[in-house]
Amino acid sequence: MTTAPALTSDVTLSAAAAKRIRAIGETEGHEVMLRVAVEGGGCSGFQYRFDLVDRLESDDLVVERDGARALVDVVSLALVKGSEIDFVDELVGAQFQVNNPNAKSSCGCGVSFSI
Repeated sequence: MTTAPALTSDVTLSAAAAKRIRAIGETEGHEVMLRVAVEGGGCSGFQYRFDLVDRLESDDLVVERDGARALVDVVSLALVKGSEIDFVDELVGAQFQVNNPNAKSSCGCGVSFSI
């Protein structure tokens, strides 16, 4: 018996992020999911890590929107609870980012933060 993935509403996925994840999957020819994790390091103490994966891990929580899925592990969830995963495409480049209301400060590139 297979258990369904655990969904979470503690983190949201923007429409732009969902659209980009779906577009990457279409290019790859199969569904991909965006794994978002928090690791120690970076200039502000913690840093976000983004990976494209095609399978769930046992401790993944799933964030869904418009047919796209992002994954957050339970340890990282404590640091990103209430956040929105977004995708921005600006002159300086295109990237996934986390709009984290818990971050007290972050570096200029937005990848590193402190709580």
